[in-house]
Amino acid sequence: MTSEVTVEDDCISAYWELKAKRDVNTVICRLDDGFTTCRVERLGNLTPDELVLTLPVNEPRLAFYDLPFATVDGTRQSRVLLVSWLPEKATSQSRAAYSQAVCALVDKLDGSELSVRAREVADLAYDRLASHARAGKQTGDGAGGIDSATTSGGPGLPLPET
Repeated sequence: MTSEVTVEDDCISAYWELKAKRDVNTVICRLDDGFTTCRVERLGNLTPDELVLTLPVNEPRLAFYDLPFATVDGTRQSRVLLVSWLPEKATSQSRAAYSQAVCALVDKLDGSELSVRAREVADLAYDRLASHARAGKQTGDGAGGIDSATTSGGPGLPLPET
């Protein structure tokens, strides 16, 4: 796989609609069969559990998800997460293509979303996502499990767990 991934305008438009709190809290994107173009697959209003159930078991996906959570002092907030669903059963080619798609998406966005890489359902548990959203940290899979990176470090740059 040597070609760049192209992000269609509908992905970016759907992201901005989600950020504007219009009609949806979830945008799921997928790559075409040649792993060259990222397109919107589904828009919706999903709970965190429904998001997990919507993601295919054996195929990667990218999702923007507006996660509602409460801060330590009880204030209600939400944070847009860019979820990279890269299940273990997916091919290495598809996982690599989706990782490249994340970079292409981030290049076109404002950078305020947190990037979350998940290889198993446990990585998408609400408590885990909310904890990272509260801390303003990104999650990713590294050799030692889930690692954290600050938003200024960019997506997927592992740092020691805090």
